[in-house]
Parts: sequence; structure tokens; C-alpha cells
Amino acid sequence: MYNTPSDNIYNISRLNSEIKRLLEGNFGRVWVNAEISNFVAASSGHWYFTLKDARSQIKCAMFKGRNRAVRFRPQNGQQVMVKANISVYEPRGDYQLLVDVMDQAGDGLLQQQFEQLKCDLAAQGLFSSEHKKPLPESIQKIGIITSPTGAAVHDVLTVLKRRNPLLEVVIYPAQVQGQQAAGELCQAINLANLRNEVDVLLLTRGGGSMEDLWCFNDPQLAYAIFNSQLPIISAVGHEVDVTISDFVSDFRAPTPSAAAEIASVSNEEQRQKNAMLTQRLSHAMSAKLHQYYQVLTELSSRLKAQDPKFKLAQQAQYIDELNHQMTSAIRQRLHHNEQRLSHLFQRLLCQSPAYKIKEHNNYNQQLTARLKQAMNQQLASQQARYEGLIRELNSVSPLATLARGYSIALDESENVITDASQVNVGDALVTKLHYGELVSTVSEKR
Repeated sequence: MYNTPSDNIYNISRLNSEIKRLLEGNFGRVWVNAEISNFVAASSGHWYFTLKDARSQIKCAMFKGRNRAVRFRPQNGQQVMVKANISVYEPRGDYQLLVDVMDQAGDGLLQQQFEQLKCDLAAQGLFSSEHKKPLPESIQKIGIITSPTGAAVHDVLTVLKRRNPLLEVVIYPAQVQGQQAAGELCQAINLANLRNEVDVLLLTRGGGSMEDLWCFNDPQLAYAIFNSQLPIISAVGHEVDVTISDFVSDFRAPTPSAAAEIASVSNEEQRQKNAMLTQRLSHAMSAKLHQYYQVLTELSSRLKAQDPKFKLAQQAQYIDELNHQMTSAIRQRLHHNEQRLSHLFQRLLCQSPAYKIKEHNNYNQQLTARLKQAMNQQLASQQARYEGLIRELNSVSPLATLARGYSIALDESENVITDASQVNVGDALVTKLHYGELVSTVSEKR
């Protein structure tokens, strides 16, 4: 016998409850990119489906209070991005995702990757204001990292020439779009630091889509900006465009032209200082808000697990499942009864007088057909026998002898003459041939 402490003995309900508490407490909300399958929109308004990739799958539920905000109708095989909480459906012991947000994959995936990278780099301190380098009070030489043929370098040079023609400019050419762009931007930053020939670096390019600006979200570029000994001003895209380089750089300008104005206004020290402090405050607030948001998310997840609405939603899911099982059972029962009724109907037809009459008619038809067949066989047999007798009769018939060139002589009494002594000279004879007769008179006997 094993001595097991009573407090280590779990029933299934307690075990599932503990597992649910551990999962929901440790994971919180997660973003998942996957393909929809087995999508069911229940009559209660809730959605149930499975998210899968090439190797795994997980069941999901999205209650009607959440799915009303979805701007498209999910379809099986559709790639989606969902934001969900990991939970356990205790009646079956299945772990599942409770989906709060659903978007079509694409831009949503890039945005999720951006947010994830932003959180990771912020946690590493790359956005911290204490690492921001102030812009020099007197800027004499500016380094510009951009495409030498793009519109951004033209705008920057135009503004610098207008505001301070004495400023020296060094252009460090690099691609600003495509797979090779991030590597070339990192090389340009390292080259500028190695030469140490400028007072400040301006990292810039014109506007574009999120995919066009994606090279400025590269983590290696973020580390290159963070490790740069030269202060860097990030001016990527338009004012509404935000990239990782904006957060990690020492200063962010809304446009390339605005960056040129900031770098060239060296005599407005106070304005620059205020702008820098504002930017640092913004970064600090963003990092702090993100920290508070994570704490709030965890507390919200824990609170939600005890929320009566959540319990009711789970019970609604269970009711939907029972309703589905009941419907299937009723359909199976109806199908069984229909088969049994069909079988009894067939048995009844077999005992019906009309069926018996039809059966006897079929039997009579079979007998009639057999009688006709027997008659035809008998007639054919008699016909063959008759034809055989005819052939035998023909073989002994005098007519057959006549057909071979012989003839028969008859006297006036039609007696066959077989001997010359049967007639006298002067008697009339009839000679039968195969075709016709000859009449002659005996003129001489031999």
C-alpha cells in the first residue's frame, strides 16, 4: 500500500481548474498568426474554430461581444492574426484560445512584428532617455545617410542651403528600401563613426508604405544607432510614419526637411533643448506606459478569469456543444426510424395481395415462355425428322431414278412393263420421263 497525502489527491475538476489558473496566469494575452479551419458560427452568436499551421492546431472561441468588432467574415483556409488569452475549457480539459481581436494577416502581421520588436528593444533599454546623446551646440558638418538619388537628399540639401549655406555636408550613400538596405545603413553608420568627420548624422528617406520603410525596423540597425558615438537624427517618411529607428535615435524629426531645419538652427539652443526634452519625455512615457500596460494586462487576465460574464460565456459554449450533440442524436434517431419504417413497408408489400398477384403473373409469364420454348423446340425436332424422312423417301423414289435419266414404260392399263413378253407388236406404250411422257407403238420385239 502507498501512503499518499490527501492534499495531493486531485479530482478531475480541481486538476483542470489548477491547470487553467496556471495557463491564464503565466501567459496572458498573445498574438497568433495562423490559418482558420472548422469554423462554426453558433446560433448563440459565438464563433468556434481551429487555428492551425503546418504541424499543430489549437481550438479557439470568440464570443459575440468580441466578434461584432471583426470587419470581415472569417472563412476556412483564411490566414488571420488574432489577439487572445490562453484558457482551459474545464468540462473537457481542453486548452483553447479565447480570441479578443481578429485581423486579416498582412499589414497586421507587420504591425505585430513591429510591436513585438519595439517591446523587446524597449525592455533592453535601447529607447531609454538616459542613453540619448544631445545635439552639439555648434554644428559645422552634417553627415547624411540616405540614397543619393532619392527625393529626401534633395529636400535636405535645399533646406540646408537656404538656412545655413556654410554648413558642410557629407553624404554616406546607402539603399533605403529592400533586403540589402538594412545592412548598408548599418555599414554607413559604422563608417561615419570610424571617420569621425561630422558633428551629427541625419538618417533619412522619403515616405512610403510600411513594407517600404521596413528596413528601418531592422534590429541590427537599431543596435547600430544605439552604439553610434555620433548623435543621430532619424527622419524617415512622413510625420505619421513611425519606425524603430525613430525610437532608438537621439532625436526624431517628422520629415527630412524638418530634420534639416533642426540640424541647421544652431543659434536656437533653447528651442532645440526643449524639443529634445520633449522627445525624451515622449520615449520615457511610452516605455512607462508599456510597462503599466503589461501589468494591467496581467491583472485584467486574472480578473477576467473570475468575471461572471466569462463564466456565463463558458457555460454558453457548453450549452452550444450540448445543443450540437442533441441535434446530432435526433438526426441519427430519425434516420434509424426512417430505415426501420422502410424495412417494414417492404415486408408489408411482400404480403400484399397485389404483390402476390403480380408474383403469380410473373410465374405464369415464365411458364408461358417455357411452354413456347418447348413447343418451338418440339416443332424444330419434328421438322428435322420430317426433312430426314423426305430425304430417305427421295433416295428410293422412282422420281429420283427418272431424274438420273432413266424412264418407265407403261401399257395402256398403266402397268409397268418390266419384260418384253408383257406386250405385243402394235401395242401402245407410254414412257414416263423425268419431265413429261412419250407415247409410242411397239413395232418389233427382240
